[in-house]
Amino acid sequence: MVITDIKIRKMFNDKPMKAIVSVTLDGQLAVHDIKVISAREKYFIVMPSRKNPDGTYRDIVHPINSAFRAELESAVIKAYQEALEAQAQGDDENADSEGEAQDEASENSGEQSE
Repeated sequence: MVITDIKIRKMFNDKPMKAIVSVTLDGQLAVHDIKVISAREKYFIVMPSRKNPDGTYRDIVHPINSAFRAELESAVIKAYQEALEAQAQGDDENADSEGEAQDEASENSGEQSE
């Protein structure tokens, strides 16, 4: 089974749950609501699950073998880390452009007062 697409649906900064992800397998099956969790400075994934009447949770879908689980977890965490980097670069670029706009505004107001 080949992971053909990974989409980061939502990202969270202030929670142990860092992201909600959708994965497409073989271009034919989508698995939604995979969670990226941070604990003890490590990331891991939690597969989509449903709460049972007795309060326990049961996976709705999950890898059958540990090799594919490791492959899936690695790919999802890599996609999350790339999204984090892209977000940080976007924040840096926005801060740079805001700073430039403020500099230009200051220069323009200085020109007008002379």
